[in-house]
Amino acid sequence: MIELLRKRHSIRKFEDRPVEPEKVEILKEAVLRAPSAGNRKSWEFVFVDDRETLKKLAQVRGSSSSFLNETTLGIVVLGNEEVVELWVEDASIAAMIAQLTATSLGLGSCWTQIRLNEHSPKQSAEDYVRELMGIPENCRVLCILGMGYPAEQKEDIPKEKLPYEKIHENRF
Repeated sequence: MIELLRKRHSIRKFEDRPVEPEKVEILKEAVLRAPSAGNRKSWEFVFVDDRETLKKLAQVRGSSSSFLNETTLGIVVLGNEEVVELWVEDASIAAMIAQLTATSLGLGSCWTQIRLNEHSPKQSAEDYVRELMGIPENCRVLCILGMGYPAEQKEDIPKEKLPYEKIHENRF
């Protein structure tokens, strides 16, 4: 697991090559195995491989989401707030599992935050995605994960450069 964590980076440049269906199926299985509060499974996912839809999703937050133009797979990560109030945590865990699974499959990924962000002064990012994707009102949009084959390499962070000052023992 530590090797997987060392390899995972936020990738924003992707090859123009689709993710194979068998890898998409593994990603689907992975997110459905994500833990959830009380095993209530408040998460929902929209897998997107339609290039035109990905281009529209890329417009959700301007330059912060423009990398979605280059992806060949997007996962819109949702939480059903009627199932459990801890939907944010459930959906976040599932999103991270998706990213780690993508890394294990040789794919790159990047998270673009939707919840609590704006699309425009008159529309939230969440409402933009909700309208575009036909998402019901009881489902909240946490993030969009862009995935595909990386067209950029990032250096692993050496262990010595990790922010160990963030670790506290026994007491803050």
